[in-house]
Amino acid sequence: MSLVHSVEDLFGWQGRLSQYVPEFRAREGQTRMALQVAQTIQNGGVLVVEAGTGVGKTYSYLIPALLSGKRVLVSTATKNLQDQLFGRDLPLLVRALGLPVKAALLKGRASYLCLHRLELAHESMGTAERILQRALASIEKWAHLTRTGDLAELPGLDERSPIIPLVTSNRENCLGSQCPKFRACHVNLARREAMAADVVVINHHLFFADLAVRESGMAELLPSVNTVIFDEAHQINETGVQFLGQFVSTSQLLDYAHDFLAAGLTLARGLSNWQEIAAVMEKAARDLRMLAGKQFHGTKVRWTSAAPETIHEDAWCEALGDIEAAFGTAMAALELTAQVAPDFVRLAERNRMLAARIAAFLKPCAEGSVRWLDVGAQMRLVESPLDIAATVKDKLLGQSAVDGASKSWIFTSATLGDDAKLSWFTEPCGLTEAKILTVESPFDYPNQAAVYVPRDFPKPSEATHSARVAELVAQAAQAIGGRTLVLTTTLRALRSVAEALQLHFKESGQIEVLAQGQSPKRELMERFREGNSNGRRACVLVASASFWEGVDVPGDALQLVVIDKLPFPPPNDPLVEARSNRLEQSGRSAFRDYFLPEAAVALKQGAGRLIRRESDQGILVVCDSRMATMSYGRRLMAALPPMRALATQGAFLEALQQLGQTPVITTTTTSTTGLIPF
Repeated sequence: MSLVHSVEDLFGWQGRLSQYVPEFRAREGQTRMALQVAQTIQNGGVLVVEAGTGVGKTYSYLIPALLSGKRVLVSTATKNLQDQLFGRDLPLLVRALGLPVKAALLKGRASYLCLHRLELAHESMGTAERILQRALASIEKWAHLTRTGDLAELPGLDERSPIIPLVTSNRENCLGSQCPKFRACHVNLARREAMAADVVVINHHLFFADLAVRESGMAELLPSVNTVIFDEAHQINETGVQFLGQFVSTSQLLDYAHDFLAAGLTLARGLSNWQEIAAVMEKAARDLRMLAGKQFHGTKVRWTSAAPETIHEDAWCEALGDIEAAFGTAMAALELTAQVAPDFVRLAERNRMLAARIAAFLKPCAEGSVRWLDVGAQMRLVESPLDIAATVKDKLLGQSAVDGASKSWIFTSATLGDDAKLSWFTEPCGLTEAKILTVESPFDYPNQAAVYVPRDFPKPSEATHSARVAELVAQAAQAIGGRTLVLTTTLRALRSVAEALQLHFKESGQIEVLAQGQSPKRELMERFREGNSNGRRACVLVASASFWEGVDVPGDALQLVVIDKLPFPPPNDPLVEARSNRLEQSGRSAFRDYFLPEAAVALKQGAGRLIRRESDQGILVVCDSRMATMSYGRRLMAALPPMRALATQGAFLEALQQLGQTPVITTTTTSTTGLIPF
């Protein structure tokens, strides 16, 4: 029986899958996707699938992949999704189908405990803060129990904890085969298991990092697989450009000086003046940062000539030259101690790598790339390609599978574009010749969800806009008892809206206002899902950036999503500006072909947080009147799921009342709290 027929037999209305997996329900769209995936795996080629929320795309690609009997690589957007796929979905299907499939999980080295650096941390922790000492003690206890060394297994470890860099390695400080703990290395164990597995689950960052540096073990793994599947594929272009360019940061230079000094004083004291050499390197790095002056965190400075804007060319070249000279002095000292310990060999390699990057930034920017400075407390020098199209065509799609046949490449996500060709995704990813499949969500959006665009709002550029967003959210959240997610397009708006809401609810204490940044994302989401259960207060969550996607809150814990304004890319961002210029120079419209598709996709992602199950009900509010008054608003509205439109404030209030358990506030005059009707 062919793979396509086997898949059809499993997914049919009376198919065997419903017997194996009790919660499985046959869906026409899911079956259609599974059959196309099976055909692509069977015949080779490239398939791009946009599968709306609720289609069940994970089963649609996993089952054909498992039934094929071929080696499969699955890449996900985040480590959390990676863990879910490996820890839940794959084992369930392997058991249900009774297949002799061996699966492996592979992450970047920074996800695994480094036994050598754990020892070093223990030795140097004497004067550290007590909280770090407690964290280290917890890790040391766990280190005796874990088999994988994956830090995700360690309960209670904050992903932002400063202990993590101290007990993990990176490409720069790993000693490789010279490490005294090399045989027991968790990274090497994970790579060996991946090479022996039938299905390997990785993440996009690891995939593209390896394309750039060929360091993670993927260089041996990728040629050995027949099928490569990218889930949450909408992220691969932006992930790819991070790794396919080059960068160097002042924090890297300072870290190197610190490691250089520590190794010198510990292993070769007296052989060189380690303190003086390290001090010169540190001063050169800090002087480079000082050239950019005071900047808001996250500021991006254009760099279109020999030096970045606002920095004099002579001062810039002199500062980079000072760094080169300082690293040259350090290299001379390392050459005298190369035989003392493997640490010095690795330091010499890092020295050459960092010096080469600095030298590269003294040369003109590569054609088809763009440069800028990321400035905050530290500074990053960045050179990035505009997209990954050339890399995908040259390094990926031309590869043959192990049996000489064409590889199968499958790219899928709930959001890949707003036109039939999914151009937003396929063009920058070099996939314009791929087979395209669009599978609509099975949800009954007209009955489950509504969208409201208030027409009387201030323009997003006006100073009062965030305050009005907070007013609308305060009254709506009070009407439905919390259950509200506010998505902002900037961190400044996030702070303004969150502070206004916290002030409004401070006296009554009726609703708890959660804000991105006050706790780890995982903790915020757990508290938000809990809502007013277990005696807790109802919740409103105000967030930006990563919360626009990957947030899954089914049921009535989330019934209102408020987007502060249309999520157009910032036009002054150097990468956005370079992409726009390229389109204009080729005779195309940057607004129509770049800004609008970007906004449409981001809007779809944000709206996708609202309805997660067949029984969910909710309202989407977009606090940007341009969506209702500008001609391009029709295109953006069409990009959303087919929710029913609420044309007036009265219709919105009525819809809120149907959702809520408390009376809707319909006051027509300004209240004593400063809120006005919306």
